[in-house]
Amino acid sequence: AWGQLEGFNADVAHELRTPLAIMINGAEVALARERPLPELREVLESHLEELRSLAYMVNDMLFLARADRGDGPEHLELVSLRAEALSVGDFVEAVLEDRQQRLVVQGDAQIQANRVLVRRALVNLLTNGARHAPEGAELSVLIARDGALARVIVRNPGAPIPPEVQRRMFDRFWRGESSRAKSGDRFGLGLAIVRAIARMHGGDTQVHCEGGFTDIGFTLKA
Repeated sequence: AWGQLEGFNADVAHELRTPLAIMINGAEVALARERPLPELREVLESHLEELRSLAYMVNDMLFLARADRGDGPEHLELVSLRAEALSVGDFVEAVLEDRQQRLVVQGDAQIQANRVLVRRALVNLLTNGARHAPEGAELSVLIARDGALARVIVRNPGAPIPPEVQRRMFDRFWRGESSRAKSGDRFGLGLAIVRAIARMHGGDTQVHCEGGFTDIGFTLKA
């Protein structure tokens, strides 16, 4: 456990070092001589964008810390997974349209869950699938009851994921061989949050590759 904590702290320090260095350098350059107001505004806008991104990462880390403590979900209500998947599909429509992709939702299951967390898990999975699937591909959200669990799978065509990547892809701060630009997950926390949400609801995550398709999803206690 101590080794994991040391590794986690090292990862956090690594992720913070680069954006902080960029902002410090930008501020030093801006202050090196007199500059017109539009140039200073551009620097401030760039720094604000960077700070918002860092704040988002910190919020994600706090959520994962609560999940590690074993905190359960609050504000449970009856949730239709199909309805949430369709709603999230509308939310990420711009991402899909940009890559000329289509989304199909199949099946349904109703469970007691935190609606906001379920939506967050679906957003992370769908944006991940869209960015790794080929342009013009069809993405599927497959929902089904499996005994005491409800299962949600995002299926997309693409090259198989190597087993060593499958074992680590839900680890926080891990991006594998994909660049930040390609993955769209700058800090490597998106899939870790999916796993945390699933476990908070009595389920877990899963990944399976076969026949030119990749299935990444999660289960929730039904």
